[in-house]
Amino acid sequence: MKRWKINEYNSAAVSDLSRRCDLTPLTLKVLSSRGFNDLDQIASLLRSDEFADPFTITDMRKAAETIEQAVDAYELICIYGDYDCDGVTATTILYSYLQNIGANVMYYIPERADGYGMSITAVEKLAEQGVRLIVTVDNGISAINEAEKIYELGMKLVVTDHHQPGEKLPRAEAVVDPHRADCTSEYKDLCGAGIALKLCIALNDGEAETVIEQFSDICAIGTVADVVPLTGENRKIVKTGLAYLKNTENFGLDQLMTKASVNRESLSSTTIAFQIAPRINASGRFGSPLTAVKALLAEDEDEAETYVDTLVTLNEERRSTENDILKAILHYIDNNPHVLNQRVLILAGNAWHHGVIGIVAAKLLEQFGKPTILLSIEDNGFARGSARSIKGFNIFECLTYASDLLDHYGGHECAGGLTVSKDKIGELTKRIYKFAERFDMMPTLSVDSDFTLEPADLTVENVKGLSVLEPFGAGNSRPVFAMIDAAVEKVEPLSGGKHSRLQLNYRGTQYYAPIFNVSPSVLGINQGDRLDLAVNLEINEYGGKQSINLRIVDQRPHGINQDRYFNARDCYERFSLGAELPLAFLKKIDPSREELVLVYKKLSAEKEMDIDGLYMSLRSATMNYCKLRIILDAFVQTGLSVLSASANSVKLLPVTQKVDLDSADVLTRLRSKINKEE
Repeated sequence: MKRWKINEYNSAAVSDLSRRCDLTPLTLKVLSSRGFNDLDQIASLLRSDEFADPFTITDMRKAAETIEQAVDAYELICIYGDYDCDGVTATTILYSYLQNIGANVMYYIPERADGYGMSITAVEKLAEQGVRLIVTVDNGISAINEAEKIYELGMKLVVTDHHQPGEKLPRAEAVVDPHRADCTSEYKDLCGAGIALKLCIALNDGEAETVIEQFSDICAIGTVADVVPLTGENRKIVKTGLAYLKNTENFGLDQLMTKASVNRESLSSTTIAFQIAPRINASGRFGSPLTAVKALLAEDEDEAETYVDTLVTLNEERRSTENDILKAILHYIDNNPHVLNQRVLILAGNAWHHGVIGIVAAKLLEQFGKPTILLSIEDNGFARGSARSIKGFNIFECLTYASDLLDHYGGHECAGGLTVSKDKIGELTKRIYKFAERFDMMPTLSVDSDFTLEPADLTVENVKGLSVLEPFGAGNSRPVFAMIDAAVEKVEPLSGGKHSRLQLNYRGTQYYAPIFNVSPSVLGINQGDRLDLAVNLEINEYGGKQSINLRIVDQRPHGINQDRYFNARDCYERFSLGAELPLAFLKKIDPSREELVLVYKKLSAEKEMDIDGLYMSLRSATMNYCKLRIILDAFVQTGLSVLSASANSVKLLPVTQKVDLDSADVLTRLRSKINKEE
């Protein structure tokens, strides 16, 4: 279960704004709930006017002048990129522009195995090839030693980056990074591709139109893929880019959308995030990032198709490898469920592919709601890792706490990377657990709803009106709405029971809501139940008629006390780890005979049940979550049931003889603690 937060809108502001603009009431309520209660604020958010002057970014003029001098002298320029989608698109944009104006230009992107950013070895090779000017895109801000080497070898450097600089900037003719402390640009959230686009505009004497027409589609992909906030100029880049992407003249993008079965009539940021960007990223993860660059630079359909076919194959390999690693980890968790009692999930495996362990870590975080660190042990005796975390548990600070054990590490609040000696993994694990002990309660995954829907909000016109808020993404999320106390009229299986569909009645109107990858038998929702829902709203068209469909983000029984649930879940984990708990609480989690029977009968009525769903169906004054988990542990230990930790589900086993539940280790241990305290 996730923690819910339901925002509110300013009724007076919405009423005033509805008289002064033509946005729908539902859209105005969303904007108000997000702090936009003023017409000027809303106009600033939604308008797509001219791009800001690129020369407001510190050193942009110096960067343009340095590159122009190299172009005029026909000196060899190297675009030094990065292997992810942002780096690939940034490289493509700047290389294409310079090639178009007649520059003597090449590009270089390191392989993922070489590590992020510049390297001395690569710099030396570029010098041997006759490069006179290196221009970085999406990297370089931390390349202090590499920059000195560049000048030692008689070359020059221009840095364009969007990552946070350190205390010292690299030696260069220009350092273009909006995060510089002295940068005069108002907008700071451009990605590497966005800064490359702005550099091209600067090289075009500040005239944006032709540059936007040529490259905004490519730039939009880099912007969405890098998960930078879709606000301000990024919003304009993506909105404009999507319009050009629909009828793109880029052979590579055209082939990529065809091979990915993209619906060009409904292109959105979601299309980029889930259909286009992963295939570009696959080249950096499993092959060479040069494949993606060559696809985007292809000069005809045949050449584009050749490279895109490779991208498609690499993406399929990525999916397969990702699924294999995830499957192996879930199997391990099922055999070692105690790892889920720890506050941080730390797992190590032999030669897990570096290109996907970050993705797998993110999936485990979403599934189990715990900060996750995955370590891939290599033949050289070191392990390289990827970490993903929840807002409120700063994984970079966590790694810093263990920095004396690490060879390398980096990151920010919610993601990080590290390298550690294989021999120190055990000590590192203990140190991470110790850091997590600082928290009275661990942060949890959350669902933020814009506000609670009223019947008047639920019209086709209102839902259609939300499109003005697109593109959605980081910093401008798709609206999520709360529906409180919806009645379940029917629960139906879909696709042979693989999925479920709810028929709901919300304040007198019927709606349908699919729930994917959960069968009705496991779902734990029955006709007559009353639910609280967090939903996206969608338009469904059938037989020429339009209606509203609900896309469920999260659901739970109406009136659930989430604080009680999370407190009890935390106490169960503490109890399982042997922590001391107050006597009064120990007594509250000691199940009676009647409660053991109640849970057994509930499970007898179903083939298999989701544990959270079971808890919610058993809500009572005395049945807290910790007590339920102790009951289920007792069932497992005495052979009454089997529990899948990875699926968070439980099912009963056939019983041929009488079982003594009081002999279960968990109950013996609990009652021993109670007797000792009394």
